[in-house]
This record gives sequence, structure tokens and C-alpha cells, in this order.
Amino acid sequence: MLPGARAASAETTHPAATEADAEKHRPAEVPPPTRGFLAKATLVTAVLSIAGALLGLGRDQALAHLFGAGTETDAFLVAWTVPEVAATLLIEDGMAFVLVPAFSLAVARRARGTGGGDPVRALVASTLPRIALALVGVSALLIAGAPYLVAGLAPGLPDPALAVDCTRLTATCVLSFGLAGYCSAALRAHRRFLAPAAIYVAYNTGIITAMFVLGGHWGVRSAAIGVALGGCLMVAAQAPSLVRQLFGRRRSATATAVPEMAPAEAAAGTRKASDTEGPAAEQPAQQFAQRPAQQLAEQPPKQSVTHSVNLALVTPVLLFALCRQSQVLIERYLASNLPSGAISHLNYAQKVAQIPMTLSLMLCTVTFPVLAQALAEGDTERARNRVEHDVSVAACIVLLGAAAVFACAPQIIELLFQRGAFTAQDTAATATVMRVYSVGLLGHTLVGALVRTYFSAGRPTWYPLAAMTAGIVATSWIGAATVDAWGVSGIAAANAVGITLTAALLLSGMNERRSVPIHTRRVVHELSKPLRAAGCAAVAGALCASRFEPPALALLTGGLTVTVVYVLLLRLLGVQAVAPAFRTALRSVTRRLPHARSR
Repeated sequence: MLPGARAASAETTHPAATEADAEKHRPAEVPPPTRGFLAKATLVTAVLSIAGALLGLGRDQALAHLFGAGTETDAFLVAWTVPEVAATLLIEDGMAFVLVPAFSLAVARRARGTGGGDPVRALVASTLPRIALALVGVSALLIAGAPYLVAGLAPGLPDPALAVDCTRLTATCVLSFGLAGYCSAALRAHRRFLAPAAIYVAYNTGIITAMFVLGGHWGVRSAAIGVALGGCLMVAAQAPSLVRQLFGRRRSATATAVPEMAPAEAAAGTRKASDTEGPAAEQPAQQFAQRPAQQLAEQPPKQSVTHSVNLALVTPVLLFALCRQSQVLIERYLASNLPSGAISHLNYAQKVAQIPMTLSLMLCTVTFPVLAQALAEGDTERARNRVEHDVSVAACIVLLGAAAVFACAPQIIELLFQRGAFTAQDTAATATVMRVYSVGLLGHTLVGALVRTYFSAGRPTWYPLAAMTAGIVATSWIGAATVDAWGVSGIAAANAVGITLTAALLLSGMNERRSVPIHTRRVVHELSKPLRAAGCAAVAGALCASRFEPPALALLTGGLTVTVVYVLLLRLLGVQAVAPAFRTALRSVTRRLPHARSR
């Protein structure tokens, strides 16, 4: 199947069809991709994301090895707040929630051949200069105000001057991350996933290289230089692909590379486009036959996509992303008054603990343009099925990772970081914090998966911000109440409680007025099954891992125990979400990955 290919005319495909039937079968938008395409795109995204995550671990290992967990790393990690917030606002959440639906609409209109020029180029010409100018202004403001920013983020920091220097270097990433996020949104809307998935490989490569090359002379400032370099590499990794999409030879929607249909899918019935419609275009005959005729009608051509990115839409998205990222700011503010190294322990624990969450959201990243398209076409049923399936699969994946992190936290930290300036005491403190963080991983994943549905329809909504604000208030109050007694563990517990509260509010607010009207009770019931399985698996894995002294053997035994117990319990509880996705992915890897081209 070639999602994105225009349908052949009804007269060509069905000679006996009436004119009314021709209109009935003519799609108004780019057709949704097949399950095989989504599996392949998810596989490519996951592989490159894993590579980026491994390089991220290498980056943290290099930071721990070269500079330990003390005053220097605390100063750098305060400056690290800037790229963390920028990544959330400009790459992962904020800008993507606005631009992916906008570019999806532009790509669909270009596929229909609406008049008035290329809608995609018009959208770029309207938005990119203004966004770039705003990013330059924010970068300059952060560089000038770095001393005040450091004083506000970590008033108890022993060496604020070093943190100011690092902050001024990392502030340049606001511009580079913004351009990288813009490129990622545009390419994903074109169903190009290779270049966007590779950006963190380029980013972490730049940081690691800078630390080893410049660390001897510049100290921890070399890591901040690496952030600036890595941001430039993120843009360079995507710019050629985006330029080809915008200014290459004229492409129809068939140019959005997609997999071939499986024989079973072909047997279900397809329509082939005529030779004049492009290269070997195929579409399922049943995809559009069941849609109401009014949903297939041409949208008003004057409803310009250049106005789909407006202040009313952007403001709640960016405020939500900023509010979500403020959890990190709260943590570092509270930890700045604890003994030296507390911020570093929180950082290392969080980076490792969130790897399962990042991997679990790969499918949601790939299906975000599909969800936006379904909502734009008014296909609520397809959107509901997409959301429920994505939430179920993401929860199953992240809970397996959370159980493994809880069971084997000491062994993971020892193997990854305990060398050089990173001591056994640092390992024990970081492992304890990481176990607490693992309790909130399901909440983080649900927030990441559900919030896309609120912003996919392209209409302003403030409910996600309200839900996130409630979670931030809970994080602040609980953290302030527990930090004196529990230290960094109390801060991590506050994070877990706050994000879980936000996830519960987002799940309960899923209705037709705000988002996608999912079957909330059924979803909650299904989520309880892997949650129970993960709890049992974590306890069993921890008991097995504690019986072995060598960390590698303990990790292997504990991880294997967690996996076996978790999978068996999923089968006993009747969880079916992961098996179909796994079978589809397995079939997909045996075929060519045409969408993995960088063009």
C-alpha cells in the first residue's frame, strides 16, 4: 500500500460506476498508512532512538568519569536545564504538537493538488522566519540574563560563576533546537522518520567529542561547548532531507515512502492507480467507502494552512510543555540546598530511569501525524482505536522497563557509572533515587501518549495545562515537605506522585469536547493488568538479583527473571496488546524499509 498516493479516478477504476459513486470513493486527505508501515517506521525510529539513548548514557558516563558527582557537575547540570527545557518545548512536545498537524494539513492539500501554489512551501515561508527571529531573541536574552537565571534556579550553588559560564554556552541551543524541531515536524508530516530519529545520535556525539577533546583545558565547560556543537549537528542531520522535500522535483503524495502491502492485505481488496497518477500507487478499497460523503468533500481552499499556526493554538501548547519541564526545575531548586552531588544523583538516576519511557513512546511519535489526520477528517472511531492501542502498547513496554529498573537499579548504576570520580557511595545514592523514579514511569508515559490527542485536532485547549499545573503543585508541596527528611528520594517521590496525578487527570478528561472520546473504564481496566504484572516481576527480579555478587551476573539474572515473570503474567491476565504489534514488526523486518530513506 502507498499511503499518501492519490486515488485513481472512479471512472478509471470502476468503469460502470456512477458519478455519485466516483465522488463517494474519492479521498479528501492522504490515506492512513498500513499497520506494516507503522511497524517499520516505529522500528527505524526505535533503533535510532536506542542508539541515541546509548550515546546519551555514554555522555553521562563520560561526565561522571571525567568530573564525578560534585561541585563541577552540579554547576553544569544547572546550565543543562536550558537544553532540557528547550528540547521539551522545541523538539519533543511543544513545537511538535503545533507543527505536525499544520504540516500534515499542508501535505494533504498538496496531495489533492489544490490551487494557489504549494501549501507546504507557503507554510514554511509564513512561519520559519518568524520562529527563527523569536529563537534568536530568546537565546540572546538567556545569554545576557544567565547570572539571574542561575540565581533563580539554584540559589544555594557553591560555584555560581561556573554555572553562569556553562549557561551562556548552552543558551545557544535554543536557536539550534528550535530549527531542529521545526525540521523534525515537517519531515514526520511527510512520513520521513530516519533523519528526525537520528538527531540525538548527532547531538550526543557532539557532546562526547567536546568533553574528551576539550575537557583537559576547559573542564566541565567542555560539556557546555558540546551542547552548542550538538545542537548544530541536529540541524545539519535534517536540513538536507527537508530541502529535498521542499525544493526537490515535484512530488505527489506517493513520494511519502511507504511499505508494500502484505499478501493478506492485498487479498482484502485494493485499488491501483492509473499510470497517469504516479508510480504503482495502491490503496485499500474499503478505507474510504465507509466515510460520510461530507467528510470527503474538498475543504475550503482559502482556509490557508499558514494560519493554522496561531497564537491561540501555540500558547497553551508551549505553556503545557514549559509547565511539564518545570518538574526538573523544582527538583534542582530543592536539591541545591542539599549536600554537594545531590543534583548529580538526581540527574543520573533520571536519565537512566527514563530510557524505558522514551522507547515506549516511539510508536506514539510515529502515529502522531496519523492521529492528527484522522481528527482533521472527523474520523473519531479511527482516532479512538489509534489512541487506545497506542496507550496499551506503550504501557506494556514501559512497565517492563520500570520493573527491570526497580529490580536491578544498583547493578545498572554500578556497571554504567562506578569508575573514575564516581564512587560506590554515589552508586548507592543514585540507585535509591532511580528506584523511586521508576514508580512514576507509567505516569510519564501516559502523559506523553495522551497529551498528543488533546493537541492533534489543531484547536486550542487549556485542559492539559490545568492537569499539568495540578501535578506541578503536588510535586512542589510534596517535595518541599519531604526533602529535609528523605533528601533526594523525597524529591524523586514528589516527581512520581505529581506526574501520576497529571496522567490520571488527562485520562479522565478524554472526551469529544476536549480530545478523543475513548472508553476510559476499559482502558483503565486494561492498564491494571500489566501494572500488577510489573509489580510482581519487580519483586521477583530484585530477589534474584540480590543473590549474586558480580553486578553483571546479578543484572543478567534479575533482568531475565523480570522478563519471564512479566510475560507469563501478561499471558495469564489475558493482555493481548503487544502480541499483534510484535508479529507485525517481525514481518516488517523481513522486508525492505523504503521509508527509511533520508530523502
